[in-house]
Amino acid sequence: MEQIIGPLTKLGRFLLAVPMAIFGILHFIAADAMAGMVPLPGGVIWVYVSGLALIAAAVSIILQKKARLASSLLAVLLIIFVFAIHLPSALKGGDAGQLSMMSLLKDLAIAGGALIYASTQPIE
Repeated sequence: MEQIIGPLTKLGRFLLAVPMAIFGILHFIAADAMAGMVPLPGGVIWVYVSGLALIAAAVSIILQKKARLASSLLAVLLIIFVFAIHLPSALKGGDAGQLSMMSLLKDLAIAGGALIYASTQPIE
């Protein structure tokens, strides 16, 4: 069984980290467009901060340096996105609400995957 779990965990690590790095880069590329979704003052700054957090988590997970902490914090960040950004938009309904619901479910699923990955990592 370990012969299967080891390679799957390695593959899962990259399947988690690479999209997070890309999402982080997109936060820098489209910061002004995303700033309107931030429910806090200084929206564009928070977009940059969250983009940096996504990239930092991805690098940590790929390099396996503090990967347990990074993937746990990634899950927390994504759950914050679910409740602070996606849920209010999803509750409005309509086409935009449906798109927000898809983002909500995506972030919730990735948060779950990040927590599962965190549980496979040693405490450093």
